[in-house]
Amino acid sequence: MVGSVPVGGGAPIAIQSMCTTKTDDIQATLIQAHALATQGADIVRVAVPHPGDAAALPMIVQEAGVPIVADIHFSFRLAIMALEAGVAGLRLNPGNIRDADQIRTVVKEAADRGVPIRVGVNAGSLDKRLLAKYGGATPEALVESALHEIKILEDIGFTAIKISVKHQNVPQMIDSYRLLAEACDYPLHLGVTEAGPPPYGTLKSAIGIGTLLSEGIGDTLRVSLTADPVEEVKVAKQILQTLGLRRTTFDLVACPSCGRAEMDVIELTRQVQERLEKMNLPPIQIAVMGCEVNGPGEARDADVGIAAGPGRGLLFSRGKQLGWVPADKMVDALLDEAVKVATENAAIEGEAARIAAEAEAVVAGSEPKNG
Repeated sequence: MVGSVPVGGGAPIAIQSMCTTKTDDIQATLIQAHALATQGADIVRVAVPHPGDAAALPMIVQEAGVPIVADIHFSFRLAIMALEAGVAGLRLNPGNIRDADQIRTVVKEAADRGVPIRVGVNAGSLDKRLLAKYGGATPEALVESALHEIKILEDIGFTAIKISVKHQNVPQMIDSYRLLAEACDYPLHLGVTEAGPPPYGTLKSAIGIGTLLSEGIGDTLRVSLTADPVEEVKVAKQILQTLGLRRTTFDLVACPSCGRAEMDVIELTRQVQERLEKMNLPPIQIAVMGCEVNGPGEARDADVGIAAGPGRGLLFSRGKQLGWVPADKMVDALLDEAVKVATENAAIEGEAARIAAEAEAVVAGSEPKNG
């Protein structure tokens, strides 16, 4: 558990991001943490390189509204200060603290408070001995480093551990996590480190993280972008939604257009997307199609869809054909139906969740609330 968020053990994949603010600037850090949480981050990490940063943590932890993880390197004192501030997790490398007594002090404090530790191995900061042994930051080197760091914690009897083996090279990142998944059963924190700015960093992260998640590897993730961290959360949500691991917003399906299209599908899709991004719809799939070959079938398969033709479009809702809509009314008609269906779906899911909760309460031997 990272605060209230379960990680591993079949729990939903948790999205993480990291504030880019100086942590000792409490107001700026809280503003960014709130923005990340509002966008969909389950866990937020902050850097703690200086005592002033650690001193700011109590207020940040109290006001953030999301579990806060402290990123600690080298200093066991900062780790203790972070734990005393009430952080939900630590990210550290026991090996770069080095002093065994200091490590034991940190681990005991974390254990007493029920705070997990992420062992974060990075290709850019491997021990020189491992680099010499393997001839570089290879997957084998990263995994050996992780297992060595884990053993330091295990020898003290601490097992509330998450692990990451991040690499900026996507194939090597994938191989590192595959090797690590075979070597241990701890929850894995996925990420392509130093991925760069969008769109390059987005593509690297989607390929690396998405490949592993599709293989059942990974329990939490951070998309590392040289950008506003809110963009990291947006990409993370898109990766999970694309893989069917989390539905949080609309899924816009649209044909790429071709010579068969009888109208400007690209412009029609742009208009729909622009309107959707200003709406706060529950999860729903919307299709914008542009020809008679694949259009009707794919529009019918979505929650709501339109198969556009010359001067008009055929509107579908939950597999049923609703009728033709003139070209100048297509966007409005599609989105009106989307709101209707999304609202009804949300109500059905809410009722199902209520019934399931009441059934669980009965099984547990307690009375469900409100009779």
